[in-house]
Amino acid sequence: MPLPPIAFDNSYARELPGFYTAWPPVPAPQPQLLKLNHALAAELGLDAAALASADGLAVLSGQVVPAGAEPLAQAYAGHQFGGFSPQLGDGRALLLGELIDRHGRRRDWAFKGSGRTPYSRGGDGKAAVGPVLREYLMGEAMHALGIPTTRVLAAVATGEPVQRDRVLPGALLNRIAASHIRVGTFQFFAARGRHDDVQRLVAYTLARHDPELQGTEPPALALLRAMAERQAALIAQWMGVGFIHGVMNTDNMTLSGETIDYGPCAFMEQHDPAAVFSSIDHGGRYAYGQQPLIARWNIARLAECLLPLIDPDADRAVAAATAVIDAFPAMYAARWLAVMRAKLGLAGDAPEHDEADRTLAEAWLALLQAQGADHTLAFRALADAVDGAAGVAVGDAVADHAAPSARISGVPATHTLQQLLPEAPAREAWLARWRARLAQQPQAAGGHAAALCRANPLYIPRNHRVEAVLTAAIEHADLSPFDELLAVLQRPFEAQAGHAADAEPAAREQTACYQTFCGT
Repeated sequence: MPLPPIAFDNSYARELPGFYTAWPPVPAPQPQLLKLNHALAAELGLDAAALASADGLAVLSGQVVPAGAEPLAQAYAGHQFGGFSPQLGDGRALLLGELIDRHGRRRDWAFKGSGRTPYSRGGDGKAAVGPVLREYLMGEAMHALGIPTTRVLAAVATGEPVQRDRVLPGALLNRIAASHIRVGTFQFFAARGRHDDVQRLVAYTLARHDPELQGTEPPALALLRAMAERQAALIAQWMGVGFIHGVMNTDNMTLSGETIDYGPCAFMEQHDPAAVFSSIDHGGRYAYGQQPLIARWNIARLAECLLPLIDPDADRAVAAATAVIDAFPAMYAARWLAVMRAKLGLAGDAPEHDEADRTLAEAWLALLQAQGADHTLAFRALADAVDGAAGVAVGDAVADHAAPSARISGVPATHTLQQLLPEAPAREAWLARWRARLAQQPQAAGGHAAALCRANPLYIPRNHRVEAVLTAAIEHADLSPFDELLAVLQRPFEAQAGHAADAEPAAREQTACYQTFCGT
């Protein structure tokens, strides 16, 4: 099937010469389509059937550069684990071009794993099947959870082996993003004293992501504040679902506020602020509980790049930027409280309830940590505890005759709230406070239990389940387990018959030694 013309409109290439190196992808020698995201293709106004054809596969695999595309490797720098690298850039990625989707949004279309570029720094520029499918799965899971994220349009096996710790089947992905502008993009030019280029990048980024802010105040200050607000919202959502990015370097923080680069990331199981799953995060810099602090640190690095543009007077510039940095904790606290209110079923945002609701949420998380409860299932099981059902307030044995609403959560029977939080006095004391707070508000649509299920997922990408489906794909070329898990994760709030295993945590000893790697 012929591939219809693709309407590229490449503003980054057009408006920011000198910010990239034009560079062609390395054609995949024997491409095979592993997975095509039909829903995302429709959003982009692309013909999924044509993309799945031989002509489409040639484009998705880098064999053919379609008319209107302008492939380029972006330049950027970055702080990696606190140390500054003045030149990083797209070492295994290429921006193919930009599309305007069906909602009028500008979207980047980029390759990842398409070969060496001038920024590869000795790397091969390639990727393996496992990490490519992992990024596909994680992006779709985050999207279904309502968290801003890049997404994969297509995963393609290249037919070429890649050497990592062992020889692995090669692959590349086609990533869609609101943009690939990073804090590190600004750092690249600021570190070289190219303040005119920083100013051009500020103007471009504002026009692309915050056109309504143009002309309201110094553009650089407006951009800094908008970026801080987006990051506050994003990190609060990560914290709500127990997501650990694992490598929050400044080159992995986008100005758009999307989650990007699913390398050593994972979802926390047992609630623990110190949880780390990245194989390279030896000091816990990017642990779960550190993420809000690191976001603020990264915002400060962006502010440093913008100082000459905020105000010609250095003292005034520092004062203005510092005000935004110092405001970030309050921005984040407000977003976090909104997330926690939804997850605890607390209605409204009345300021008079702020302190009590915050204290209630903090006490709940402390309870989870103290008793080693699974983060996801504990929140979900609250739906079964609204009326004291499912054994939560009926003594030591779970009530077999509990009301139907008692099992609305779909939480596996071995993980009721009573079992997740076995220390009854502390559990019951908190539940009494929570139910008293719920009694102060009107019933949510469908009742409190239904509202709690709408806010708390039953399914997340459990680390052991992800590894199992990736192993099947890598070792046996069997994508059916991947497809099955993906379908479950695309409906995370809905209890699905026959998928209790996808809600089960891993064994404690398995989680204790679990690691993820920068393998894409």
